[in-house]
Amino acid sequence: MRISVIVFPGSNCDRDVKVALEAVSGKPVQMVWHGDATVPASDMIVLPGGFSYGDYLRCGAMAAHSNIMRDVVAKAKAGTPVLGICNGFQILCESGLLPGVLLRNASLHFICRDVFLRVERTDTMFTSRYSQGEVIRVPIAHAEGNYFADAKTIKQLEDQNRILFRYCDRTGAVTPEANPNGAMANIAGITDQRGRVLGLMPHPERLFETALGGTDGRALFESVVQSLAAA
Repeated sequence: MRISVIVFPGSNCDRDVKVALEAVSGKPVQMVWHGDATVPASDMIVLPGGFSYGDYLRCGAMAAHSNIMRDVVAKAKAGTPVLGICNGFQILCESGLLPGVLLRNASLHFICRDVFLRVERTDTMFTSRYSQGEVIRVPIAHAEGNYFADAKTIKQLEDQNRILFRYCDRTGAVTPEANPNGAMANIAGITDQRGRVLGLMPHPERLFETALGGTDGRALFESVVQSLAAA
């Protein structure tokens, strides 16, 4: 099993993801520099959280045009699974691998706290170890997590069941009060049409073992590893 984590200038969750994936898979994870021309042969690629290029211009906009992203996009289109967390989600949208954009939080403040998410689907490679409708606690840390897309795109996401995670309260109710950033339809994570590219604003790698205060994020990595092992 070969998993690559892309490192951009300003990435700060790349090592966290590496540690989580290695703990779950028992396999070494490759760290790939953004300036490289190609990604080594990989069964999955991860775009980690952080502040690529200092979040200048727009979050993820400069990273989307880095050398490595040409190959990431090509490999994603050819079927290689890609996981983008927080800044990685922003990069996926800026590179066109996912629709929509992540805007400034409705509060106009940086938010760093735990939130509740409802798992909307369990028949994907990213969620198979969760239960349908399960409520999980995962941290967020962003200033631009407000997912926005036009009405047609939101309808497509809904109709095609491409929304994997929504912000909710501890009972699983999807309400405006449970939405930390103003994201349309309380969207916390979406996939592409094939379900092989996931963009997720919260950070599952920050709650994957008890030493970190919780394990709700672990099942996402277990789902991915199980899927890749079975492929």
